[in-house]
Amino acid sequence: MIIDIHPINPDERKIKQVTSILKSGGIIIYPTDTVYGMGCDITHPEAIERICHIKKLNPKKAQLSFLCSDLSHLSLYCKAIDTPLYRFLKENLPGPFTFILNASKQVPKLLRTKKDTVGIRVPENKICNEILKELGNPIISTSLPFTDEEYTYTDAEEIHAVFKNQVDLIINGGEGGHTPSTVVDCTVSPPQVIREGKGELF
Repeated sequence: MIIDIHPINPDERKIKQVTSILKSGGIIIYPTDTVYGMGCDITHPEAIERICHIKKLNPKKAQLSFLCSDLSHLSLYCKAIDTPLYRFLKENLPGPFTFILNASKQVPKLLRTKKDTVGIRVPENKICNEILKELGNPIISTSLPFTDEEYTYTDAEEIHAVFKNQVDLIINGGEGGHTPSTVVDCTVSPPQVIREGKGELF
């Protein structure tokens, strides 16, 4: 199923439709401030495993990050961070960045790496933000699988043609971007960029 949601003025009824699917353990494909992503409610491990199956990943080795509506989720899903790091995050969020932080025990085991870290994003995208606010939980954020690693899906209709039988809902929120997020390791001091992507850090 595919639905159109306005990128600037998302329809509340459609947002509720999306969150209803997420709450029932469904998988969605959605626009972000970088590229179109695939995700589910962080509280549904069976849905996380489905995503790993679609991407042909070992759930124990998959490095999946998740989207938060704001920094308030940090205290739940990350170990305590110092004031300078908090300021650094606040200066750069929301934005097209994935920050690697030390995971707390609240993070599902499937999302933790061997280093016990987790990737967190706070996207600057109205559709994402409204979904996250309505849902009340973070959602998984992972890129779409494609046969050509140099290719990025930017058109929701094309995405629907490829993934309609693998996911529960696809959101058409306009043309997607080509560049993934910049990944920053915040478990070291100072933080280090480990993947160059969209955006410039402050």
